[in-house]
Amino acid sequence: MYEQVNEKMADTFKSYGVEVVETVGKEFDYSCHDAIMRQPGSGFEEGVVCSEFQKGYKLGELLIRPAMVAVSAG
Repeated sequence: MYEQVNEKMADTFKSYGVEVVETVGKEFDYSCHDAIMRQPGSGFEEGVVCSEFQKGYKLGELLIRPAMVAVSAG
């Protein structure tokens, strides 16, 4: 049931043009990521997002909610 609700919500967001902010493996961008911690020894280069705790959303260039992430400390 949860999967169906989540899928329907994602389809509704997509129909309105709402997109998910890309996170893991991307360079940290303060304009769309909200870093809540630095994570040493994550296997990523320093300054790269290594974990996502909460999805972020945007509508075109407008940020609706930043993604809550952890950033690699090298």
